Amino acid sequence: MFETEPRDWRELLGWITSDPMVLQRLVQDLGVRDITIKRWVKGESEPRPQNIRRLLNALPEHREQLHAFFSKEYEDFSDLTFDEIHQEIPAKFYKQIFQIRGTIGSNQRFWEISNAVINQALSQLDPDNLGIAITIVKCMVVAHRPTILSLRESIGMSTPPWPGNLEQKALFLGAESLAGHAVSTCHLAEVQNYQEEKEAPVGHQFELEQSAVAYPILYAGRIAGCLLVSSTEPAHFLPPTRMNLVADYAHLISLAFAPEEFIDPSRIELRIMPLHPEQKKHFADYRNRLIRARIRLYEAKRFDIDAEQVVWEELEEELLQ
Repeated sequence: MFETEPRDWRELLGWITSDPMVLQRLVQDLGVRDITIKRWVKGESEPRPQNIRRLLNALPEHREQLHAFFSKEYEDFSDLTFDEIHQEIPAKFYKQIFQIRGTIGSNQRFWEISNAVINQALSQLDPDNLGIAITIVKCMVVAHRPTILSLRESIGMSTPPWPGNLEQKALFLGAESLAGHAVSTCHLAEVQNYQEEKEAPVGHQFELEQSAVAYPILYAGRIAGCLLVSSTEPAHFLPPTRMNLVADYAHLISLAFAPEEFIDPSRIELRIMPLHPEQKKHFADYRNRLIRARIRLYEAKRFDIDAEQVVWEELEEELLQ
């Protein structure tokens, strides 16, 4: 793009704002005067912490390069670009989750805790409404099979441009996915820029997804799945404070699971699952499958079996073929 590589963020910003239209857009996005931006470029003044963060968000195509320059110049850059109120989960929210866990029955506990945690995480991880999707991915447990061959997207929510509720888009993930890497290794898996990391494992495969992170949900050395977070912004999870926050929410989500839902890592043997377009063909008849399963279980008086689990097992078996 440039004839020579810029030496620092000021030089880069100067080249970018040499276009009057871009300069005017930044003035509106940052809420500052054009003279203020010109003074930053000349080194006559320093941008405030909130303006550094807004600058990164306003120039997503230059985000990684700006991030590198800022990190080099400011030792406390991660804290500068991530407001203090967004660095940690509020203590009162921990109290809320503990209250839910102590008062809600086991049948509703997973849904209540998961929804509360995801909503809180969305507000902290995407304060500027740039586009974040958060999904709880669970190990696909089949009673008659000792090994885990796939993962199942469960509760999911997002901010625009993606739909608010992702439950209707829930599909299977396998060894080919970012979530699969996190679960198979019981370690964090991340992609900071899908445009540049061509060999990176896929995440949600959202049309506008630029970066993603999958953090395992663990308890006593066993695993139940992972917390999958996707962003429309490249390098969204680069600041350590933001990555730590994802980890904290994954730890908190573990309270939604019963101890017996955590699997010994030796049982994880994920297969490669078909791409989402192929899976959607099988899920097209999901509602009718669910109705038929409920009728079968009712007629057999098997009230102890979840019809939804039966359908997911049928679909997994078909896709594994």
